[in-house]
Amino acid sequence: MKKSSRKKLFKTLFWLVFAAGAAWLALVPPGHRPVARLAPPAEVTVRVVKPSAPPPESAPATASGAEEKTAQPVPPPPVLSSPPPQPAMPGGGAKSAPQIAIVIDDVGVDYKDSAVAIEKLPAPVTLSFLPYAVRLREQAREAAGLGHEMILHMPMEPVGHEDPGPGALFTSLPMPVLQQRFDDALASFTGFDGVNNHMGSKFTAWPDGMKMVVGELQQRHLFYLDSRTSAQSVGLKIAREEGLPSIGRDVFLDDIQEPDAVRQQLQETENIARRRGYAVAIGHPHPVTLAVLQAWIPQAEKDGFTLVPLHDLVRQVSPK
Repeated sequence: MKKSSRKKLFKTLFWLVFAAGAAWLALVPPGHRPVARLAPPAEVTVRVVKPSAPPPESAPATASGAEEKTAQPVPPPPVLSSPPPQPAMPGGGAKSAPQIAIVIDDVGVDYKDSAVAIEKLPAPVTLSFLPYAVRLREQAREAAGLGHEMILHMPMEPVGHEDPGPGALFTSLPMPVLQQRFDDALASFTGFDGVNNHMGSKFTAWPDGMKMVVGELQQRHLFYLDSRTSAQSVGLKIAREEGLPSIGRDVFLDDIQEPDAVRQQLQETENIARRRGYAVAIGHPHPVTLAVLQAWIPQAEKDGFTLVPLHDLVRQVSPK
């Protein structure tokens, strides 16, 4: 068969199939026609994931000594239940009559209570005046006239937030400012022969600051009483190294302002004096303290104790 005949045959068959298909579509109802269906897309499940709650924030630790900016909290200065070592009384010590020095701190600020301390306590009681006391020079003259020994109660920086008062010595101050403040306090009144620290648990632990204090006292021939408001105080150590007449506090009388508590501390003072030959106790012009002391002093003398001004003990125990 020729190619032209084959082409004609294929065309004829194509058109016959096309015509048959068209005829069928025309005769068959639409509902019976086959429909090509696409498979529905797979259902996609969307999961909403809620963020987990953050862990509860831990409460910040409370640091003792809140003004300290150190990595570790600074513990508050401990209350010394037993006195640190002090020199024994030379020449017999406890074999002779035990001696007790009573120092009243913070004198001059509360005028009424200070007047009771000045007028009602016997002359051997040492009075420590704050440099910013009310009518300071007037009160000091009265105290001197009644025979009291006087010392300067120098405000110094504590560990904590208590305010030591105007003109205090702070570790953050440059040395020239510290010297000027100390000079101003030393000039606030006359007639005193020693200095002790008011507060000062932070400042007395700073060697550079205490070397300045000791140097100034040496120039003026004044002694130093370390109130020992902190076990970390280096004041007494530096004073002794530099040869400055000095002594340390043994007992605080009135941390608890109740008669029985003050009496108990006076009993501890007596025990130390019997054992070592002398003791130094510090109190404050609180009405409770003053009332207990007025009753205790005559009885202590009957019991064989000698009440002495502080400078008497300083001369006896300081290296010659």
